[in-house]
Amino acid sequence: MSRFWSKVVHGLTPYTPGEQPKLANLIKLNTNECPYPPSEKVLQAISQAVNGALRLYPDPDSAALRQAIADYYGIGRDHVFAGNGSDEILAFAFQALLNHEGPLVYPDITYSFYPVYCQLNGIRAKHLALEDDFSLDLSKVPADAGAVIFPNPNAPTGRTVSLESISTLCQRLPERVIVVDEAYVDFGAETAVPLVKDYPNLLVVQTFSKSRALAGLRVGFAIGQPELLAGLERVKNSFNSYPVDRLASAGAIAAMEDRAGFEHDRQRIIASRTWMTEQLSALGFNVVPSAANFVFARHPEENAEALAQALRERAIIVRHFRLPRIDQHLRITIGTREECEALIQALKEILA
Repeated sequence: MSRFWSKVVHGLTPYTPGEQPKLANLIKLNTNECPYPPSEKVLQAISQAVNGALRLYPDPDSAALRQAIADYYGIGRDHVFAGNGSDEILAFAFQALLNHEGPLVYPDITYSFYPVYCQLNGIRAKHLALEDDFSLDLSKVPADAGAVIFPNPNAPTGRTVSLESISTLCQRLPERVIVVDEAYVDFGAETAVPLVKDYPNLLVVQTFSKSRALAGLRVGFAIGQPELLAGLERVKNSFNSYPVDRLASAGAIAAMEDRAGFEHDRQRIIASRTWMTEQLSALGFNVVPSAANFVFARHPEENAEALAQALRERAIIVRHFRLPRIDQHLRITIGTREECEALIQALKEILA
């Protein structure tokens, strides 16, 4: 079949998503999904949206969803863009905003979709090396950057950068687009949304998949000044002018409005992350400080791949990356407290 592929497809190295195995009694700590179900308010909203209106196309502007997001952040609806998950919005951004003569700068250890999008769009990339402690020093972004993208918190490390450093970067490169990918921001980082009013070159991207427990719906959004969002709209309407379906929109609106349920589950995950970090440290692991719904850890005396395999034999799956600098680390999603306890017990048995 490859004889029918275009030249671009032949040169691609596709993104590899976390494994989704179909095993009984599996403890799945490899894809950073929320361990708790969506709130009842979300399920009710989706149920109520299952009606005869499904024969009609959804609102191409996602006006109600964008308004709910705007209300949450106290901004104008014209500053909000909605799409099918943050990955789709990032894909639009790579096409509309990040393809310039200068290189696109992103961390050398980061979300592995970025190099895929660069390949797909013919974008020249330049890596910004993380420090030895996996922190990201934005002052080292080169002056010849065509644009910049990075997650905050970073993935898979979980480390954050400050709003001050983001602000300084936006000021230093006023003619370059700065994209902050905030997929994990609700677990301990500070969102850059308040900076958008001051910086027309700043785009903040978020998802409903993690902290709002809606990975199965595929909804995401971006916040930026209207001039930036117009570029995203232009690309979106060249592919699909009806991106967010009726059920996804109804569920996402309810998730945005259910602030109490969101805060309750968010705090449970943060508490479990603190507990897991303490337990892993007691077992001799070096744990990178995390502001995400996962931890990134290595054991100085154990092989990470072997540990992952030993956990798998006990029906616990974590993420191991065969990549330079991090091939001895494991990324472990924060599950329910019972799942976290099972992981720690399994590691005690393995290390013993």
